[in-house]
Amino acid sequence: MTATLLDDATQARVVAAYLKRHPEFLSEYPELAARLTMPRGQGAVSSLAVYQLQSLRDKNAELERQLAELIAIAAENEKLMERVHALTVALLRANTMEVTARTVIAKLSADFHTEQVRLLLFGEQPRLPRADWLQQIPGGAAALPEFSEFLQKNEPVSGRLSAEKLERLFGVDAGQIRSVALMRLGECGILAIGSANPDRFQPGMGTLFLKMISATITAALARSRDIS
Repeated sequence: MTATLLDDATQARVVAAYLKRHPEFLSEYPELAARLTMPRGQGAVSSLAVYQLQSLRDKNAELERQLAELIAIAAENEKLMERVHALTVALLRANTMEVTARTVIAKLSADFHTEQVRLLLFGEQPRLPRADWLQQIPGGAAALPEFSEFLQKNEPVSGRLSAEKLERLFGVDAGQIRSVALMRLGECGILAIGSANPDRFQPGMGTLFLKMISATITAALARSRDIS
């Protein structure tokens, strides 16, 4: 028993001596400071109590920041869901290919605040309007070799594109585009949304809503072709 007590006392002195030589130790291991038990009424210890209290405040502030960020993301996602729903309802009302195409451009421009939208539709539809936002591609996907990799993967892409691709998509407006969201519309074509903001569409951003928009527009275009 005596040997054990002496051994514990020796270890305590070793720990105390180490902490004296390394006063920054608790700063490097804040979780340890938060678990220490301190005697009351000793001025030297009060600074440690203040440190623990500040650490807890910092943690609470960080948790509040993360919670506020999650709430903001949830609110933005709710707004996006409402816009996708409105797009779906509007496309259900479209009964021709022309109305469908115009509805896509109008809803994306107004509700999603997009700056430039382009529809590249495979095949030829003589009833479609001649417009800057529409390209008909009689040769289909094979006529767009610069997008062959994108078309094969069949996944939305967001970020920056080469000057060649921007020129193919946006023509004279290509110089204004700094970031793009690109979606394949099944066998119907391609949808491109361009922005002058280089951070609007970034590589690695979530593609769930892009996939939902793509699937909705693809179904509407296929339905309109069958009606026509």
